[in-house]
Amino acid sequence: MEREPQSALPPSAQVRPTGEVAASPGTLWLPPGFDFALIFCAIFILHAPLLRLPYFSDEAGYFVPAARDILLHGTLIPQTTLSNAHPPLVMLWVAMWWKLSNFAPAVTRTAMLLLAAFGLLGFYRLAERVANRQVALAALGLTALHPVIFAQSSLLQLDIGAFAFTAWAVYFYITGRRLGSIGFSALATLSKETAFITPLAFFLWEIVGYLRDRAALQPQQANKGLVGDPGAKQEPSPHHAQLPVAAAFAQLLAGVPLLAWYAYHYRQTSRVFNAEYLSYNVWSAFQPLRIPLTGLMRLWDAAGCMNLFLLTIPALIVWRLRLAPDGRGPVIERRVQAIFCVLIAAYVLALSFVGGAELARYMIPVIPLAIILGVAELYPNPRNQGTHDQGAYQRPWRRPISLWRAWCAACAAAFVLALVMSAPWRIAPEDNLTYARFVRLHVQAAAYLERHYAHDRILTAWPASDELNRPFLGYVSSPLAVVRITNFTAPEVFKAAQQRQAFDVAFVFSTKYDPAANPLGHLAWWNRMEERFFDHHHDLSPAIVAALLHGRIVWEQSSGGEWAAIIELDEIRNASGHPPPEWTPVCERSGISARTSQPSTSRLQCSGSKDDRKPAG
Repeated sequence: MEREPQSALPPSAQVRPTGEVAASPGTLWLPPGFDFALIFCAIFILHAPLLRLPYFSDEAGYFVPAARDILLHGTLIPQTTLSNAHPPLVMLWVAMWWKLSNFAPAVTRTAMLLLAAFGLLGFYRLAERVANRQVALAALGLTALHPVIFAQSSLLQLDIGAFAFTAWAVYFYITGRRLGSIGFSALATLSKETAFITPLAFFLWEIVGYLRDRAALQPQQANKGLVGDPGAKQEPSPHHAQLPVAAAFAQLLAGVPLLAWYAYHYRQTSRVFNAEYLSYNVWSAFQPLRIPLTGLMRLWDAAGCMNLFLLTIPALIVWRLRLAPDGRGPVIERRVQAIFCVLIAAYVLALSFVGGAELARYMIPVIPLAIILGVAELYPNPRNQGTHDQGAYQRPWRRPISLWRAWCAACAAAFVLALVMSAPWRIAPEDNLTYARFVRLHVQAAAYLERHYAHDRILTAWPASDELNRPFLGYVSSPLAVVRITNFTAPEVFKAAQQRQAFDVAFVFSTKYDPAANPLGHLAWWNRMEERFFDHHHDLSPAIVAALLHGRIVWEQSSGGEWAAIIELDEIRNASGHPPPEWTPVCERSGISARTSQPSTSRLQCSGSKDDRKPAG
């Protein structure tokens, strides 16, 4: 077996190679690529119930239309949605699979699972390299089951692309293969622009380390160059002293393809970002109170959310105990731990200043690093690591190993609970399987609307406005006429009630996941912070909306904190010559679907209203 090349990093940034991990006795040798196939098959089976779901939220609003434009028109600049200048690599990847197979949600989600499996393999190889195979297997299972990563693995959004390529960028950096690290960092930035945080963190790590080493060498050189020491030689400044700085700056080359993409986008559209994207993701984030608050929330997303704290808090306690003089040495050497922590801190800090939405998925490139650190820190490491006398501690070691395995299994069970259960506090639906419940409710509602109100004007909000008007998203077979408002808060519903003649039916739903038992919901100051900085709002209940619109609820469903209802305005429909349909519960869709002659999406003309679609991130 070939030895991996030694690290070419400067002393401050260099990670001493740990060598190839020897196979354990009795371990089955696996052919190349088999481990990737095994990971993919495992997550494919786990995601099987989700593969045929129609597209959700930002998928429907931006990424699917952008990828579809590549498929149909061969253009990298979206034509059917306003371009946010997101790099196109993930959309190109999905469009390629549509071209090779079929334009269907199952193909989309399978293509994204391939990326997720590639990323999981990268983090497994990283954990195996810096720790051992047992730590790597435990970290792999926990990473795959982490609710945010699990939910994002089959969604057409940019974060899984950044997750996959960042995994290999970190792996190649740790093993000293600089070109490979820069190459995968470039692919990560072409998947999502914020992935440039990784090579930027590597650059700063090496520069700071170089300056620290240089400062430490100056007193030594001064002592050697004393005049009174005839045997002392003043060491020259060799040209290779500049190599660490040049190597550090080479990390920034990963951003060149992203700059090329922005230049191409500017040439095609005469702008880099649209004004709304900049306002929502950059300018609105630069508020003195919002920045530290967002930083705490990003840190929680990276190291505590969705029951991850059950792993990281005990790991911090053990890490503190390991610092004691008689403590056991770490499984992962301190320098590697420092690199992982620098990457996590870089993401937390950078995304405290940019990013309009507070979404846990923004942190998934570094969540696996927190998992690896936690699993490795809890792993029972012998005191005498350098001894070759395994019998000295082999027998008493069995019990700590079994406890470690039991704790990892308990963390996995906690992740599964957080994945399938409705959270008692506010989260984004795509943080776990709440998004699937949201989509299934909207599928049922769309079927009812298409069966009974195909010729009516439907008042609703985004993303339902796109779901009902764009059949390729998988909700309807033909477009329905839509009148769009921002949400179902009291001000928006009052405005709509003043223009009841503009629509015939209302499709209302939970635009924010807001459980009634939320323990933080009773804190007035917290509600004000979320409304001011993170666009939180409270939707009115279907009964109240029906009363304000002078209509009646003809269909209503709820599931795990998400709800949806259809409200019919009898007076308007009867005045327009539309007889009210016979009320029936949702059932199988009719084989013959009604078609509207001129489907459209219009904006309800309300004073002070603004576009409800948030730029996809």
